[in-house]
Amino acid sequence: MSIMKLTATTAVLAALTATSATARDNVQVAGSSTVLPYASIVAEAFGENFDFPTPVVESGGSSAGLKRFCEGVGENTIDIANSSRPIRESDIALCTENGVNDIIEVRIGYDGIVFASQIDGPAFTAFEASDIFNALGATVLVDGEVVANPYTQWAEFNAELPAADILAFIPGTKHGTREVFEDKVLLQGCEDTGAMEAMMAGGMSEDDAEDACIEVRGNGITVDIDGDYTETLARVDTNPNGIGVFGLAFYENNTDSLKVATIGGVEPKTETIASGEYPVSRPLFFFIKKAHIGVIPGLKEFAEFFISDEIAGPSGPLSAYGLVADPELSDTQATVANEDTL
Repeated sequence: MSIMKLTATTAVLAALTATSATARDNVQVAGSSTVLPYASIVAEAFGENFDFPTPVVESGGSSAGLKRFCEGVGENTIDIANSSRPIRESDIALCTENGVNDIIEVRIGYDGIVFASQIDGPAFTAFEASDIFNALGATVLVDGEVVANPYTQWAEFNAELPAADILAFIPGTKHGTREVFEDKVLLQGCEDTGAMEAMMAGGMSEDDAEDACIEVRGNGITVDIDGDYTETLARVDTNPNGIGVFGLAFYENNTDSLKVATIGGVEPKTETIASGEYPVSRPLFFFIKKAHIGVIPGLKEFAEFFISDEIAGPSGPLSAYGLVADPELSDTQATVANEDTL
């Protein structure tokens, strides 16, 4: 570590310690709307079972949560960022710039990305990644040529899908769900249809072709949802042809109004995600600001409680709400106990 970095870090920690006598007494958490219900359940249980105040848990999206997390060190900044995507180098750079140098990564388990529609709507019951790409991609492959997407109905490119207008409510760019949707659905579909190969054959670099593959069409056919899944559900409820992108846990709590599609013939559920059979799944995380441990009361205790076998294990309450337990949970428990940083 350079002398300059060491000096800056020491100054930040000293400032934090100086305010510790009057530091707030509750843990503050923000970030992913996917992790939100799990974190809220744990926060309530923590408040009921420990001599610490119930942590305050807010949503806002993975990127927004990490941005707040990286604003700096001190009681006016959050302690934990929830995220449905891994932390990026750009996040770490922002943190470092603002004196947040020690970050503990905590993987809480896994979740699936599902496509669901009105329970009484058209029969969107089976998808391949290629179908989603052909419906939503800005440019697609038609008769060997890469063209602006001409499709208006699902049956136009797959006769087994309904002759219903294409309309999809997808997570906005600040959501970690969007990154998984792009990488594991749009990009995969682009490759499967041959569109990516055609783009590169036409002179695009691989990076430019990947960017083109994940670009979605507009004109009201795809609608970015910047709020949480309840907003997506409301849109699907009022649009019979609408398809929404949800986390598995949210869908499982709304099966009275939604029906889910298979991807590649595999139904999204805990067993298929745990086995890796379902192709659109992702790890879920939260990130701890190590400098706040020992200053904000209950921070480490809350983190250890969250990932305990009793809470995040296969028989814990989070499993009942759709979290797929991490087979390597004991390693994560050791990371938090030892306060190991990235």
